[in-house]
Amino acid sequence: MNDTLLTGISQLATPRPGPQSGAAMRELTVLEDAALLVKNGLIEWVGPASAAPAAAQTLALGGRAVVPGLIDPHTHAVWAGDRLRDWEAKLGGATYEEILSRGGGIRSTMRATAAASVPELVRLARPRLQALRDSGATTVEVKSGYGLDFDAELRMLQAVRELQAEFELIPTLLIHVPPEQGRAEYMQGVCNDLIPRVAREKLATAVDVFSEQEAFSVEETRQMFVAAREHNLHLKVHSDQFHALGATELACQMNALSADHLEASKAKQLKALAESNTVATILPGVTLHLGLPAAAGRQLVDAGAAVAVGTDLNPGSSPLFSMQLALALSVRLNGLTPAEALTACTVNAAAALGLTDRGALVLGQRADFLALHSQDWRDLAYVMGLNPVRDVFIGGVKR
Repeated sequence: MNDTLLTGISQLATPRPGPQSGAAMRELTVLEDAALLVKNGLIEWVGPASAAPAAAQTLALGGRAVVPGLIDPHTHAVWAGDRLRDWEAKLGGATYEEILSRGGGIRSTMRATAAASVPELVRLARPRLQALRDSGATTVEVKSGYGLDFDAELRMLQAVRELQAEFELIPTLLIHVPPEQGRAEYMQGVCNDLIPRVAREKLATAVDVFSEQEAFSVEETRQMFVAAREHNLHLKVHSDQFHALGATELACQMNALSADHLEASKAKQLKALAESNTVATILPGVTLHLGLPAAAGRQLVDAGAAVAVGTDLNPGSSPLFSMQLALALSVRLNGLTPAEALTACTVNAAAALGLTDRGALVLGQRADFLALHSQDWRDLAYVMGLNPVRDVFIGGVKR
């Protein structure tokens, strides 16, 4: 598709390009009876259908609403095994510590993932990524983190690299859970061996650290951030999921791309995010599945932060395979308006991944967009349990 005019657009709704903070997250451009010109995978023109330029090809969408492609900035889509037994045990009243003592929990996923080959990890992840794309996710971040040993971490990232031939993926090296023994040696290996190798082989664009009482301390997170920066990798953090320990403030101080989770964030953390360039990424699937308090999306926006939304697709805390449903849940659970949710899932999610070339339907941006079944773009946030996305276009090509 070299030069194609898309017509029959009842509404075209888009945020402005670049990260949007605070009240600006609500400021969408909504064009009625619009048309969109795509050339060489980029947006060449947007405007009223009555003023549309000529094109080599025309594609009529039949009176559908069009929005930018959604961007999922936080997934763990590569894993092996399952956590169904853990889930049943939790429903029966077992604590997380009890589940761990029985050999379950995250370490069971790590064992299964570490035992899987790259082809097996690719096979398992493919339908998950397809489900995300069908739900409207045109770009998806995928983290490692279930390997623990370095070879397994590398295999996860190698699986992501193979899947990049089929999907638009952004790989992240996640340092997830410390070993039960030899913690200091593990940290040294991460900083001196794992991060340099991942950077050298271009297996990831960022390093993410899970900073929590049962994971890595703020000081350990700082050390890994310094190593990542030395190797020109972006910074991200899992912070404030259960306790606000200071990792969010560290992320803001070190200009991390994003601080993710934030369920336990308080006024101090909200202020730090609002006064920084770090995107606040909230994950409503975790709230729904684990019954945790919801991240303060409404308060973050009102404080002036740039908020993004992700699925956190993973086997333990968020088996959520729909970016559209994450968007819809952010309205119900985190208090975003539909306009804010669209911004959170497009340009702000792009910013959380260090991307500036997508997320808005304006001249020069990637032609990643969705045609809905509905004539009204707000159905994207309204519908639950039925996919409102009819067509997914990536680089102007229908997938």
